[in-house]
Amino acid sequence: MSPAAAESPELQISWHDNALHLWAINRSDGSVLHLVELIRLADRLLGRHNAAAALPTRIPLQLPEPLGMRPTPTLRMPADGLCDLTEADQPATLRWFAAVAALAQTAVRAGCIRPTLDANGPVFVARWVAVLEHALVAALDELHRVMPPACGVDDMPSLFNVVVDAVARRRLNDIGWRPAPPRQSRGANYRAAQSTFRALSSASGHVLYRTDDMSALNELAHTFEHELDRALGVPVVAPQLRLHLPVEADDPWRLTLELFDVDQPQRWCTAGDVIEENALARDIARQPQHVPRLRSRVETAGQLIGMHIDTLEAFALDPTCTVELSLDEVETFLTAAPAVLDDLDVRLLGPEHLLRAKTNVHATATPKPDVPSSGRFSAGALVQWDATIDDSPIDEAQLERAAAVGNSLIHVNGRWVRLDAEQVKSTLGRLHKHRKDHGELDVGGLLKLAAEAAAAESSNADAAVALQTDGWIAELLAGLPDEQLEELHEPDSFVGELRHYQRRGLSWMGFLARIGLGGCLADDMGLGKTATTLAHLATRPGPHLVVCPLSVVHNWYSEAARFTPHMQVAIHHGGERARGNTAAEQLIPSDIVVTTYGLLARDIDALGEVKWGTLVLDEAQNVKNHLTRAARAVRHINAEQKLALTGTPVENHLGELWAILDAVNPGLYGSANSFNDKYAKPIQRTGDPTATAALRALTQPFILRRTKADKTLLPELPDKIEQVAWATLTREQATMYQAVVDQLLADAQAETGMKRRGLVLAALTRLKQICNHPAHATGDGSRLVGRSGKLTRFDELVDELLELGERALVFTQFREMGLLLQRHLGERLHIDAPFLHGGISRTGRDAMVQRFQAGEGSPLLLVSLKAGGTGLNLTAASQVIHYDRWWNPAVEDQATDRA
Repeated sequence: MSPAAAESPELQISWHDNALHLWAINRSDGSVLHLVELIRLADRLLGRHNAAAALPTRIPLQLPEPLGMRPTPTLRMPADGLCDLTEADQPATLRWFAAVAALAQTAVRAGCIRPTLDANGPVFVARWVAVLEHALVAALDELHRVMPPACGVDDMPSLFNVVVDAVARRRLNDIGWRPAPPRQSRGANYRAAQSTFRALSSASGHVLYRTDDMSALNELAHTFEHELDRALGVPVVAPQLRLHLPVEADDPWRLTLELFDVDQPQRWCTAGDVIEENALARDIARQPQHVPRLRSRVETAGQLIGMHIDTLEAFALDPTCTVELSLDEVETFLTAAPAVLDDLDVRLLGPEHLLRAKTNVHATATPKPDVPSSGRFSAGALVQWDATIDDSPIDEAQLERAAAVGNSLIHVNGRWVRLDAEQVKSTLGRLHKHRKDHGELDVGGLLKLAAEAAAAESSNADAAVALQTDGWIAELLAGLPDEQLEELHEPDSFVGELRHYQRRGLSWMGFLARIGLGGCLADDMGLGKTATTLAHLATRPGPHLVVCPLSVVHNWYSEAARFTPHMQVAIHHGGERARGNTAAEQLIPSDIVVTTYGLLARDIDALGEVKWGTLVLDEAQNVKNHLTRAARAVRHINAEQKLALTGTPVENHLGELWAILDAVNPGLYGSANSFNDKYAKPIQRTGDPTATAALRALTQPFILRRTKADKTLLPELPDKIEQVAWATLTREQATMYQAVVDQLLADAQAETGMKRRGLVLAALTRLKQICNHPAHATGDGSRLVGRSGKLTRFDELVDELLELGERALVFTQFREMGLLLQRHLGERLHIDAPFLHGGISRTGRDAMVQRFQAGEGSPLLLVSLKAGGTGLNLTAASQVIHYDRWWNPAVEDQATDRA
């Protein structure tokens, strides 16, 4: 070695905190190279691939004596940079890491890798990992044995998998690989596979997905996990205890320990098969060398079971034994053991009715006969009460005997079932009470019964009321789902055509009218509540009374003239309104009478005298206080049906919901005080799930609520998911960034007060521009590709969006950056993306929005945050990208809500 070579700095690589770090020391004096010198050395010795992408940082390193442990300038380099290293003429650590990279490339070329999918909260990351079969493990062990200490690797598999992942991504990009699953299916499974395999070749590995694809992604993650195990030839097994029922009532109960294949649960063998290493065990093990693994699994399971469950201590000594239990011991076992076994990941296999049997009070409600020639259902039901075990009828006398003797295991109808003695006594008591008090129920009673069942189910109560219903009762208690509700169309006299969700509202109103009940249509503003209601009124005999604020009286008049011109509309307002003894007679000839809440209270004598077909309370939040004169007047109106229309059924507290629902269905929800005590207080104070479930069962049939975000409505909008797309600075960006920081620190020391603050603010803006792109910071019009980590990540996001067929908004706070993005999209994808900013005229702005909303032209719309962050509706966009971040999140939220 020449003297010059001996004195030149020596570049090293160390593994720290799951990342590769370049650093260097001077051979002459052992000092650490500063960052600028390190960058020059890395660029000269390692070439552009691994030096240009390195990120400046500092980490604690154990340096040669006398330096010891100290923070050291390093360049954090991507793992695929190791591919450019050679084992010749390099320092020891570089030669060693080059050998690791060479082994990783060999594994990738041989196909000894598998994909994995890891979830961290809502974020999914796809990675490649090595199939660490015997030869590969031996090679890694040998590498670890000869590793220079400065490399700092303790966990060879972790390092190797990071390198394998980087090598695999680089190879896929080098060959231009793109995922191409079969295109016959476009469901969640297809989208999950597309997004995941796209992520396996992207730089970050982050999966872009829709909310409703999460289940498919979790399933795919399990599939990858099992595939890796299978590639390693490792059997995926778990222990289970099988409970054998006695043939005769006096025979003992028996328990045996088994193993089953997690992927194919029907494949199982006993612990005895494993110890004997017979054909069944070898079949589960798949390969002879894995039979000892099964033996270890059985012995460990037996020891854990015997250690935690007293009656099963024999399994700890001999996992192949059969444990026999008496009836009393089985009762104790079934009471305490299932939870323990669940904690031990041991499955208990036995008849479902034995492991989880419970008694219920079962009610069968059937509608009373219809009222002849009325066109209405009879709003009542006949109820038959019985006892059941796991939904199967049981003779009441057998339950009486079980309660008297106190047995929890009984042999009935040719099978064993397990019961709780207290539960049986409670069931019998409630059965007798219901038969006595509830042989016939009205709608209110049915709803309370349904609420009791829902509350018991929510709280996992042992003794719930099971309710079986038929006819209109079943539809009502199911919340009137679309598939059960007969769809009504607008009458021929209605001018216009309702949308599908409006027809659903029309059908809902009609159903409730046929059983003499009211409801609350709580759709968002703009979804057509007035048109739907007018279509309903046109199908029913009048007259109908509409009560609304004064500001919308004329709207009702004009909408009726538009949609139902055949109906005569009278406005009950002003000095010429109907008054005196003949007021009712004057109102009756009209089909629709429109008045205000104020006049309803003032003229209640006249309005209350008329028998109305329908009472409509528009903007029904006006009666949310049941003590006001208007709310009290509503309860004095005689109407066949009462309907409430409001976009905000609950503004402040649940008492408002009671007031509105009590106005349309008086007495159905009890008094205000009882509603408050039973539902409002426990829900609002603690979010009580039992009270919530009961209230939902009570109110669900009578509230129809759709929002503009509802996927069933015309604009099919997905749920908003926010993800941070991380990007790494290029070396050029990192150098510029550090220079600005250093200059700021130097300048700030010489200034004070507002001038110093101005320096900081100017530097922050400059740093944001550097992070966007060096060309944004310099403004020199230079090339864009390959110089910004953020732009590269942006390109990946855009590719994914275009592949999914999505339309997107791209926000930036800088007009200059928007112009650069516009230029870049044109150069790279030949997309002429419009850019909406403050310099665009109103005419040009309107044309841009119109074309984007119509689905014409570019699928991307670039928007200046200041110019387009508020006041626009760009509902054609299903995705939003914020290229740079604003300091106030509320501004970003407003901009995102444009989509």
